[in-house]
Amino acid sequence: MPHPTILPSNFTFLKTLKQNNDRDWFNAHKDRYLKELKNIAEFADALLFEMNKHDVIETESGKKSLHRIYRDVRFSKEKTPYNTHWGGSFSRATKLRRGGYYFHLSPGNSFAAGGFWGPNSEDLKRIRDEFSYDPTTFRKIVKSKTFIKTFGTLKGEQLKTVPRGFDANDPAIDLLRYKQFLVVKKFTDKEVMGKDFVKTINKTFIDMRPFLDFMSEALTTDVNGISIV
Repeated sequence: MPHPTILPSNFTFLKTLKQNNDRDWFNAHKDRYLKELKNIAEFADALLFEMNKHDVIETESGKKSLHRIYRDVRFSKEKTPYNTHWGGSFSRATKLRRGGYYFHLSPGNSFAAGGFWGPNSEDLKRIRDEFSYDPTTFRKIVKSKTFIKTFGTLKGEQLKTVPRGFDANDPAIDLLRYKQFLVVKKFTDKEVMGKDFVKTINKTFIDMRPFLDFMSEALTTDVNGISIV
């Protein structure tokens, strides 16, 4: 059977919502929203099925992976009540598989991403210790043809100074400055609405695996390779 596809109406709804981002309009068009959401959930289910062929995903269903359309505006200057994109995230299962996958779909701004958005201080220290000990393997991953073709470069916020406890002359200082470790692949609207987009985005997630697996091993072992979980 062919995979579910992202429909033009899925994006049309988002464009219209962006122009009418208020509760009265949304409540009056709730049935339309639920219809579009159903298709996105079917797409996410198909994507999850494909992902479980090459990884073990903690998420039980595509629908449960989806982010709420309702924005949390409590601490935001932007008070519009609804997100104007479709998004979903998938966590890797078991303590040995760290990191996660994310997809974001909106007109003119669709992408797949993965990695470590906000590592805690303990995880960040462990990753930096690994880089300082030997950055060779990680450099090979991010300089591979597949990585560069798919993601370009490693992304994420970086320190402008030297992280505490490390030397400014460390050969891995460029890596040590990262506070986040993210990879991103963008897609055109035409690609998103293609009949094989489930396979396209899943291939992107497959291409993340060397990066995610390296980080997972770093976070679950010490510098001598001994398990810490």
